Amino acid sequence: MSGFRLESIVPDETNPSNNSAFDHSYDVVVVGSGAAGFATALGCVDEGLSVLIVEGSDKWGGSTSMSGGGMWLPNNPLMKRARVSDSREDALTYMEASIGTPSKSSSTERKEAFVDGVEDFVSTSERYGIEFMRAPNYPDYYPELPGGKIGRAIEVKPQDSKKIGVWWDRLLGAVPMPATTDDVYLLGRAWSTPSGFVRGARFVFRALGGVVTGKRLAGIGAGWATAYLKATVIDNGVPLWLQSPLEDLIIDNGRVTGVTVTRDGKQVRIEARKGVMLAAGGFESNPEWRQKYQKVDGSPSGNPYNTGGPIDIAIKHGAAVELMDDAWWGASVEPNKGGSPSFIVGERSMPFSVMVDSEGKRFANESESYVDLGHHMLEHDGGQGPYWLILDARYTRRYLRTFAIDPQAGKARKEEGITVKAKTLTELAKKMGVPTTNLKSTLERFNAFARAGVDGDFGRGNSAYDRYYGDPTITPNPCLGPIENGPFTAYRVVLGDLGTKGGVLTDTEGRALREDGSIIEGLYSAGNNSASVMGNTYPGPGSTIGPAAVFGMRAARHMAKNRTHQANQGVRGCTHAIPDPSLID
Repeated sequence: MSGFRLESIVPDETNPSNNSAFDHSYDVVVVGSGAAGFATALGCVDEGLSVLIVEGSDKWGGSTSMSGGGMWLPNNPLMKRARVSDSREDALTYMEASIGTPSKSSSTERKEAFVDGVEDFVSTSERYGIEFMRAPNYPDYYPELPGGKIGRAIEVKPQDSKKIGVWWDRLLGAVPMPATTDDVYLLGRAWSTPSGFVRGARFVFRALGGVVTGKRLAGIGAGWATAYLKATVIDNGVPLWLQSPLEDLIIDNGRVTGVTVTRDGKQVRIEARKGVMLAAGGFESNPEWRQKYQKVDGSPSGNPYNTGGPIDIAIKHGAAVELMDDAWWGASVEPNKGGSPSFIVGERSMPFSVMVDSEGKRFANESESYVDLGHHMLEHDGGQGPYWLILDARYTRRYLRTFAIDPQAGKARKEEGITVKAKTLTELAKKMGVPTTNLKSTLERFNAFARAGVDGDFGRGNSAYDRYYGDPTITPNPCLGPIENGPFTAYRVVLGDLGTKGGVLTDTEGRALREDGSIIEGLYSAGNNSASVMGNTYPGPGSTIGPAAVFGMRAARHMAKNRTHQANQGVRGCTHAIPDPSLID
């Protein structure tokens, strides 16, 4: 890609500054190119504001492009069109029951702002050509609580990524796979249940259909990022600068009026007449901060570029932070040397599996939400582990294991003892390094629960969320199956996460707050750059991207109301966002 910069496809001259103190001038500067950043940018476009997105790395898309792409958006327009029952009252009742108020970021006012902002975000996105679809079978993570529902998550329909041209080559974690949320849980049992087989066939035909029609379809997180880049950068000329890390905020009379970034090795001062949005993710890839705030190293599966720089800059300018000790926790199969951890979700709920600690004992409901499981790891032994996911031979024959797809990684894990296999439980315990007596006793008790269909220790399979990922052909409990048929396979599991959830404390409009509750004028934050409205938990599928997008849109609406001393100089409707391929060498 040498000789051409993607960020140069919209000429700098579109927004030169009339103020000699700045090199460039925009109404809004967005730092970060994930869900919060793109939602803010789209809101700015809708308000007629000029907006620049700056990304510190050479990849765009942030954690969103690496994710499942779902958004938990209660009482959303798609539910109303499908006549699925939900309401503002039910949504807030459920959020209060599942989240509570463990932090200022999860105040009643912030919860209300999130729920009230859902319709604006969805309807605005649709006006700009973004098509959504529901995940009708996906339950809230605590559906039995008051206000709990099934089917509140939505996602972007699989996109033809060819429509964004060479930008696709710089998308973080770009995978041209037309998967949807429901595909993920049904494909796990594609060759063991009728519903899984049907979904597998649909997925194959969808993929083949894309090939036949000359499309390169991308779904889940990559599809989300593709759709929003097209709506902002391609269709409306929003400049996106890569390799332009934030260095500092520019303050004038106590108000944030711009940013300093490094671009092409030079310091560039950019005016932000109406506001600066910090949407650059959390700090999961900063080992020092992980130890400082969370006392663990963890095995993050999030954005490798998220090191907390923008959060640190906000702190230096007086911003308060919350939830820095928390993350979107979960369990991951330990990475081999040089490899990456494999975050496990649905695989934990399939029958004929069990998870134990280093002593060979169960410690939690294996099927519970990944955040809850991560918290239980921390409560159990500080997250030190190791833990083991043990599979009966029936599991390995019947179900897809996403962490076992890569043969090279699988071979390395076997060589390093991360994956062990044995014909007997005695041999398995020895290879795992756990007390044989403990393991056999644990499995004897667990097997009795599996045959009865009731987990008397941790309630596995009691919730509709647990059963969502289970196998409906297994009775009496789709999440329970005895561990008794060898050969047995065990995977060493560690505390993992999808990103940190602590950051800048903000109000209902995404404005950054100081410790005393006063507003830092001109500074906004959303997504994992901010403290989560979800507090210490995870109410439903897409509880990261949903609030990130909603608060990004709310911030854009608020910025549009800000009074400024200069007229809008933005250029909209640029149609030159895809460069001539001959310019790329």
